[in-house]
Amino acid sequence: MSGKLILVGTPIGNLEDASPRSLRIMGEADVVACEDTRRTRKLLTHHGVHVRELVVYNDVNERREARALVERLTRGATVALVSDAGMPGLSDPGYRLVGACVEAGVPVEVVPGPNAAVSALAVSGLAPGRFAFEGFLPRKPGPRSRRIEELAGEKRTLVLYESPHRVEATLSALLDGLGDRNAALARELTKLHEEVRRGPLSALLAEARERPPKGEIVLVVEGAVHSGRPEVDPGELAARARALMDEGIPRSAALSRAAKEAGVPRKEVFDSLLEDPGG
Repeated sequence: MSGKLILVGTPIGNLEDASPRSLRIMGEADVVACEDTRRTRKLLTHHGVHVRELVVYNDVNERREARALVERLTRGATVALVSDAGMPGLSDPGYRLVGACVEAGVPVEVVPGPNAAVSALAVSGLAPGRFAFEGFLPRKPGPRSRRIEELAGEKRTLVLYESPHRVEATLSALLDGLGDRNAALARELTKLHEEVRRGPLSALLAEARERPPKGEIVLVVEGAVHSGRPEVDPGELAARARALMDEGIPRSAALSRAAKEAGVPRKEVFDSLLEDPGG
């Protein structure tokens, strides 16, 4: 008789946010699989919870450990899977293990808990009714810009994760690719130094350069439908971009500047030049 896998949501910062059920499940499970034993032990010690066995399940050993855990599950073990913070599987290990359990016929249950993406969306002040969670954008500039270009027409509010040492580059790329939309930068949610910065992407970028944010970051960006943004004539965009290039400004910088001045995505200026290459 098979056991069961239980996905357990854990606090995203404040240890008091752990639910009584999540603590009970971890204490009763045969195995608690976690990303980092130090982080999980800190949570367990804070609440006085003793577990039978704690194993590491992270990005490095996910494929190998998933097979080992499924073998134990098929023999009747109950495994509680936790990430360092939030829900397993959402920008954290877990997807492969859930898929393997489904394929092996092992029951999978979930104990919901705190989630950084939804928490940031709630406090952002932006429309929460429909949103698209994108997780982490690609690290390299080229793939990142292409992903943002794909999102330029997305009407839903966008929710992204980012690290502090890449947030300036990401804000710059978002401004370049989406135009100067309203956004929010939420950092260290539920922790002592929780902060939410709100404003246009250009203002958030300027503040990030002057006062670099630290800690875990969630970016929430307004969808493609802007309230009252006037239509911009493609011919005017192309003319402005060409004028900047005639002044000696490199093509890429000219496109970005014309887009920023008009409050449109950079792709819109690029497309206008393709449609009207010679003026």
